[in-house]
Amino acid sequence: MEANENSEQYLKAIRLINTDDEHCTFEVGKLPIQAHIAATYFFGKTEVSNEHKPHPAPRTQFVVTLKGKLRFTVSNGDTFIVEPGTILLAEDTKGPGHSWELLEGDTWERLYIPFAPGTNHGFIPDKGMPSNTK
Repeated sequence: MEANENSEQYLKAIRLINTDDEHCTFEVGKLPIQAHIAATYFFGKTEVSNEHKPHPAPRTQFVVTLKGKLRFTVSNGDTFIVEPGTILLAEDTKGPGHSWELLEGDTWERLYIPFAPGTNHGFIPDKGMPSNTK
């Protein structure tokens, strides 16, 4: 089946963001697969460490899960699931941040792709999702 030239394809994405009071919340949405962003490097990580304790993102970055299924929890107690096929945009660099727990297995294999704060990465929130960004 040929793709329509006018139709865009997307990747499922979840964006961690700070609220006005610097707590953490999230938006569910998508990223266009043809988006280009200014990223200069990436690195992988496989060990599971103390990162499951509440923490803000150390930098703005994409987190691409290669293996593992996790439940993330934000400041108000809301949760969401990340697994391969979902891109996480970590932009909650202030406040208490988020926490996560591994739901399956004992390994979370992921790639981090840092980007500069304010980068236009093309994230599109799903309709009906509130935007709590500053």
